Amino acid sequence: MKVPDWTFLSNYAHVLVCLAENPEARLRDVAERVGITERSAQRLITHLDEAGILTRVKHGRRNSYFIDTTAHLRHPIEQDCTVGELLGLVLSPARVRKLEANKAAFDEQHSSQ
Repeated sequence: MKVPDWTFLSNYAHVLVCLAENPEARLRDVAERVGITERSAQRLITHLDEAGILTRVKHGRRNSYFIDTTAHLRHPIEQDCTVGELLGLVLSPARVRKLEANKAAFDEQHSSQ
């Protein structure tokens, strides 16, 4: 039986899952895990950043990523679903709660500056 060459989730979702699992992942590692080029991974992360779905914070030569789990998905069919709900399909509830806590702490720290 031939293995299908398509998946239910897009590369955007795959990148989000990778960054949710490891918010300090290197671009190279994300690209390799998703099966795309580093340039494609960078482009997808930039789109997610510009859309406000994640925030990229530079630490020297490395980045950390904070995901807004309350952001809504963009397509009209799924716009009632949040990023956190999407990630909850793939990640454990504890991992999603940790993402929410990390983002809240990040927002709190940066709102007082």
